[in-house]
Amino acid sequence: MELIDGKMVNTEVAGRDFKYYIFDWDDNILHMPTLIHLEKKGKDGVWRPVRVSTGTFALVRSDVEHYRMPSVGGRDAAFRDFQDGPTKDADADDLSFIRDTRKALARIAAGESAGPSFETLRKTLREGRIFAIVTARGHAATTIRRAVRLFIDEVMTPAEREEMLANLRGYRYCFDKVRSFGTDEEEIDYFLSMCRYHAVTSPDFKERLTDDADFGARFAEAPSAQKPELAKEFAIRDFVEHLFRTMQRTGGIGGRQVAVGFSDDDPGNLSAVSDYIRDELSRRFSSFKFVVYDTSDPALSNGRKIQVAGQLELNLGV
Repeated sequence: MELIDGKMVNTEVAGRDFKYYIFDWDDNILHMPTLIHLEKKGKDGVWRPVRVSTGTFALVRSDVEHYRMPSVGGRDAAFRDFQDGPTKDADADDLSFIRDTRKALARIAAGESAGPSFETLRKTLREGRIFAIVTARGHAATTIRRAVRLFIDEVMTPAEREEMLANLRGYRYCFDKVRSFGTDEEEIDYFLSMCRYHAVTSPDFKERLTDDADFGARFAEAPSAQKPELAKEFAIRDFVEHLFRTMQRTGGIGGRQVAVGFSDDDPGNLSAVSDYIRDELSRRFSSFKFVVYDTSDPALSNGRKIQVAGQLELNLGV
């Protein structure tokens, strides 16, 4: 630790391993109170409205015999609470995702359990590592970023925040060759701008996906049930490409291996993403190591590790 420009700077980050993380949000980081609107078939054969949690949805989404999207409005109606409503910048804190994040954090503060990757995100922030949030929600990227900032403000202790800032300045000093630092708020904002926030059913994300030469055609032809998984694959590719470009710009790789971990609680997403990483990403980025964490089993506090490509150990739970 050194004092540079009147700030504490951890220059030792230059020798750290290159481990980066991709997180699903719901039931992986936080157990959000947002509910999905479905219809359930009763014993009398009548379909009736029912609201389910994201955890329950992950279990019943393939049970088309008993559950279906609303007959009026379809998927948009089912996930109407997972979108941003009309709002002005001054009302950003009133967005449903921000309100629900506050509620989820308050429950944790009151003693309820967090998601299996909660502490991993906390450690990722403390260490100043670039990360991505990839969620099936439909919020704007700025909304997801606001939720991460809320996490920083409400979860991290003052000591953890100081450690994070020293690490952030260290990365800027060692790789961006910065010798004069901004305010604490400016350094945190710069760090968060380096991360990625993909809500894969948002209009902006869909536009980027459909414009892509490869994924656009695949997405158009995919059945509705496979579209969220395909969208997550596109989001993961975007983050890995972003990491690669960033390291090329800063000269950060230097012959060292890069590890990318992805955690999700949905078995369908995990299977599709694992296949995509194994069949495509690991070939394009042969120097990268990929690990997937299955956090669908609540009995496993840190999830189950699935090594997809490479031999590097990537412990997301420590």
